[in-house]
Amino acid sequence: MARRDFTEVDLRRMLQHAERVRRDHVAGRFVVEAHHKRRPWAVIVEPDLERTCILVITAYPVKVE
Repeated sequence: MARRDFTEVDLRRMLQHAERVRRDHVAGRFVVEAHHKRRPWAVIVEPDLERTCILVITAYPVKVE
């Protein structure tokens, strides 16, 4: 997380204030569209049904063209 300039608290805030959730191209994963420091970000998550939680796979800033 430190390499991408966000903390666990930032990540939780991004997930809490998500703008949109859509299916990822990888089966069973989802893309959470959010903002961090006024920039769009994508957070890739995967539900863990056994533990009833979600796993965060990665998060990255989205380039706006």
